Amino acid sequence: MNERSTHRDGSGEPGTPDQATTPEGPPTPDTSAPPEAAAAPGAGDAEAATPELVIISGMSGAGRSTAAKCLEDLGWFVVDNLPPALIPTMVELGARSQGNVARIAVVVDVRGRRFFDNLRESLADLDARNVTRRIVFLESSDDALVRRFESVRRPHPLQGDGRIVDGISAERELLRELRGDADLVIDTSGLNVHELRAKMDAQFAGEEEPELRATVMSFGFKYGLPVDADLVVDMRFLPNPHWVPELRSFTGLNEEVAGYVFNQPGAKEFLDRYAELLHLVAAGYRREGKRYVTIAVGCTGGKHRSVAMSEKLAARLAADGVETVVVHRDMGRE
Repeated sequence: MNERSTHRDGSGEPGTPDQATTPEGPPTPDTSAPPEAAAAPGAGDAEAATPELVIISGMSGAGRSTAAKCLEDLGWFVVDNLPPALIPTMVELGARSQGNVARIAVVVDVRGRRFFDNLRESLADLDARNVTRRIVFLESSDDALVRRFESVRRPHPLQGDGRIVDGISAERELLRELRGDADLVIDTSGLNVHELRAKMDAQFAGEEEPELRATVMSFGFKYGLPVDADLVVDMRFLPNPHWVPELRSFTGLNEEVAGYVFNQPGAKEFLDRYAELLHLVAAGYRREGKRYVTIAVGCTGGKHRSVAMSEKLAARLAADGVETVVVHRDMGRE
């Protein structure tokens, strides 16, 4: 299988893929020390670049994974089930990234209960470094948690040989102190996934509209539908350039092939109307907290019509402010 991909930014052209605490002033150097020992190069920059930290914890089944994915979609660097003793090290590594890792989210839960006693010490270490950190605690009622565990037919991590409610009770006791220290407690008892994401967006997305990323994928029906497609478009209503001898060897990236495709009746009208539809869909996806969408554009072999239309649709999406990647799944397979 031969895939060709192109990344587009909001300009429609191909592109390439907090608060920090600063010292009040530099210390007076020791004039008796060698010049190279007076100050470590980049030490001030590392401290100024200390990333913001969010610790996600709470009851098993209350939505920690959903909260973490939401932050990841908002651009946070997310680490799941990191031992609490390693949190300061993670922050230090982020500070050395020269601003590439500005926000870190760490999921801490009872799966790491051997390390859970180290969390208090790690938080004290972070406070001593003046690291901006918040604790998000996901809460839910016993009834809701029991229903969720029963629906997926999995045991509670702490139930052992007992019942699900026994594991829930043990976990509540273990997390009681952390819940009291939390900066944000979200009760997910009556929330669905979309509503939880909306609450996280309200806290962490600021005033910016949630970003939507799109993949526009051309494909050939004779090779099968893409399994990850959210929307599928069929270009086989247009004449096939394969039957034009002088165009057969080229692809939809060729100007002559693209010109042939879009000079056919209905091609330009389809592009205009489907771009309008995608504008409507994209706005709805943002409201529902959906961050990624794959639009599959098909023709018989995935070489001519679907390729040409994918390029045009991707350009329209990029002009509409959607970060867009174009992938030609089957181009070159013949």
